[in-house]
Amino acid sequence: MTLAVRLRGLSKTFGDRRVLEDLDVDIEAGEFVVLLGHSGCGKSTLLRILAGLDQDIDGDVRVPSKRAVGFQSPRLMPWKRVWRNVVLGLPGRPDKGLAERYLAEVGLKDRAGKWPKTLSGGEAQRVSLARALVREPDLLLLDEPFGALDALTRTKAQALVADLWRKHGCAVLLVTHDVEEALLLADRVLVMDHGRIEHEVRIDTERPRDIGSPEFVTNRRRLLNWLGVADASQEKASA
Repeated sequence: MTLAVRLRGLSKTFGDRRVLEDLDVDIEAGEFVVLLGHSGCGKSTLLRILAGLDQDIDGDVRVPSKRAVGFQSPRLMPWKRVWRNVVLGLPGRPDKGLAERYLAEVGLKDRAGKWPKTLSGGEAQRVSLARALVREPDLLLLDEPFGALDALTRTKAQALVADLWRKHGCAVLLVTHDVEEALLLADRVLVMDHGRIEHEVRIDTERPRDIGSPEFVTNRRRLLNWLGVADASQEKASA
């Protein structure tokens, strides 16, 4: 088994508060892992550590040198054209052709010369995704990238990420609050609570997945129970 991520004894404190507590986590190369948990449980802190944005930690963290991050906010530079945002930070002269190739992958090649302010929220998030993929990462870290999108745009974005993951074959760690999103996308779902990984579900069903299937419903109920949330569909059936 080839690992993209290996964590051993990872801990993180902010002042007197311990945010991550002695974590041991493995993510295989090419694996799609989703991390669930309540706000403040340490999900985004873990992602920042894996991205190399926070190195004040205890424990052993091994990640690929080639990694990229997509945040909930697209974080596009408004004074740069879309294509320049895609290749921002890459070594050498800005390569418009390279940017257009990755914009084409997310369905936005025709927007390459536009200003970010002309994009919809979904389009801006797709540009952010192209900016991550242009780095050809071995590990793609996504911190609630669909959280600000409307339901229809979110569904399309989820399908796009699934397609791009299959094409590029990188390991993915997606942080989200959405249980259905986790079950639709993940090979494995981890549930974090108080800085620890408390639960794990492996999803072996083929994609695309049916949200009405018995396995999907069972796993959704299990995850919601671990998160302390009532399953609305179950409540409705028993009413």
